[in-house]
Amino acid sequence: MIDPAYATDALIAEDIEAYLAGHEAKSMLRFITCGSVDDGKSTLIGRLLYDSKMIFEDQLASLTADSKAVGTRGGEIDFALLVDGLAAEREQGITIDVAYRFFATEKRKFIVADTPGHEQYTRNMVTGASTADLAVILIDARKGVLTQTRRHSTLVHLLGIRQIVLAVNKMDLVDYDQGAFDAIVADYRGFAQAIGIEDFTAIPISGVAGDNITGASANTPWYAGPSLIGHLEEVPVEADRLAAAPFRMAVQWVNRPNLDFRGFSGLIASGRVRPGDAVRVLPSGKTSSIERIVTMGGDLDEAVAGQSVTITLADEIDCSRGDVICAADMPLEVADQFEATLVWMAEESMFPGRPYLMKISAVTVPASITEPKYEIDVNTQAHLPSKCLGLNAIGVVNLSTDRAIPFAPYAESADLGGFILIDRLTNATVGAGMIHFALRRAHNIHWQAIDIDREAHARQKNQRPRLLWFTGLSGSGKSTIANLVEKKLHALGRHSFLLDGDNVRHGLNRDLGFTDADRVENIRRVGEVAKLMTDAGLIVLTAFISPFRAEREMVRRMLPEGEFVEIFIDTPLEVAEARDVKGLYAKARAGKLANFTGIDSPYEAPETPDIRIDTTRMSPEDAAEAIVDNVLDAWSPVI
Repeated sequence: MIDPAYATDALIAEDIEAYLAGHEAKSMLRFITCGSVDDGKSTLIGRLLYDSKMIFEDQLASLTADSKAVGTRGGEIDFALLVDGLAAEREQGITIDVAYRFFATEKRKFIVADTPGHEQYTRNMVTGASTADLAVILIDARKGVLTQTRRHSTLVHLLGIRQIVLAVNKMDLVDYDQGAFDAIVADYRGFAQAIGIEDFTAIPISGVAGDNITGASANTPWYAGPSLIGHLEEVPVEADRLAAAPFRMAVQWVNRPNLDFRGFSGLIASGRVRPGDAVRVLPSGKTSSIERIVTMGGDLDEAVAGQSVTITLADEIDCSRGDVICAADMPLEVADQFEATLVWMAEESMFPGRPYLMKISAVTVPASITEPKYEIDVNTQAHLPSKCLGLNAIGVVNLSTDRAIPFAPYAESADLGGFILIDRLTNATVGAGMIHFALRRAHNIHWQAIDIDREAHARQKNQRPRLLWFTGLSGSGKSTIANLVEKKLHALGRHSFLLDGDNVRHGLNRDLGFTDADRVENIRRVGEVAKLMTDAGLIVLTAFISPFRAEREMVRRMLPEGEFVEIFIDTPLEVAEARDVKGLYAKARAGKLANFTGIDSPYEAPETPDIRIDTTRMSPEDAAEAIVDNVLDAWSPVI
């Protein structure tokens, strides 16, 4: 006979296995809650967790105690405390960080991101929205559409979220007035249409009282639409659309455990793939076919968007991290210049020409903003002229990368069209962007092959090309010392050219002023000219304040290793100001000269210059002699 206890345990195990299998088969919806401060985002998420029974008994007891401690009205549970995890959030009653929570119903699984409402935390909101299929935009029924409502709606639209719920919250505080609800919906509809939001679902709710959250509320008999949960359970998810798109997978890792296996691992961004399918590897364009689709659980007959797999190819072709494997007959576009929407997330402003790192999909490449086209006013949607973007600003820009990369417009694929910009010196994320399209010039302009290369020019002049980059404050002695160095080089028979800051501004850079943005562009242009001159085999000397480390590093990276020599003319501010042969410091002190380095504009001194000259201890003649002696071996004749 079978032991009844054993039979019961077996049945329970079967039930659990069946439950888990059914739970695993449910579709997943990722959504965010956003809106202005104190619109009730955290409270709504807490209510969703509570109503979906995703709170353990000890959590509920703790929540009840915490609610009493903060003195909620009538001793009700403060659902926001479930989500506001940071001490600063509880103290201020606001959300600062992005909080992610999981819950499930009988029909679907959900991951919800509670995003901050304060304008200063807009960058956090962008982070939460970047992976969402749907946005719940909350509006306080007492306040209506606010500036931050418009800002978040604009960001949601720019990020490609097309499923939008307008949740008019705190209806209990306006006595469930239909007129108040209708007025807010009409106001929001006018704004939404202006920014391109074609449709949204408006629901009157109360996060505290639970009206229209999981079911119809008797307090709103005039509302015949779905409850919030009912709507979230039925909307189509992004995974369905991506599964029907062409196959694309960015290679995150080349899997080579032994000599007999070479696979390419990554997350399938879109489409589906089967063994035998013809594929193309980009940017190289090499073609092959799928041999195997390997997972921890064994080989698959088919894989679809959202799955992480390892693919093996039938042919030995070059494929590495950052490359994209895609359907052979529907390949991605490859380009190195783009138009994109950019959300700036750093305290320090974005400057065109400054070098950044661009991380898109699994590849990281050097990139720069070539041209800010305009900044978007989130209230009026006006396109404002702008040379740079400040913290939380949204703009449309042209950007370029140092090599061609495969991509898809963000509207087609967030994985292959979304990117972040990283500061090269601090590794901080400074911007998040969405590619619109490749610029036509990216396809029309190509490198022309030439027979006389830079090595041939150097051999003709019997010298190694170098760029001697003199940097320091105004009045430090850069131009004087650089001029003396060139005289010595000329006497030694070297072929050289001196680019002086003032002289260049009379011609090439006469259109530039002295704002931080113009200074960045000034150095970018000079760097490009200097690079061309070193390509001609010349020893180039430049005398520029060049106040920012990022631009000096940008020029260094333009040249082959060892050809850029940073020479810091280290002169204290008081010494440089005492010289003041041009009278510039006096004008700056008097407020007659704006953006003057050392007075009202910063100078970032080199941390590890190749050569440092202390002008308080050395005459210009001795400095020039020391510089020539220091690097003379670098100019040995070309063999």
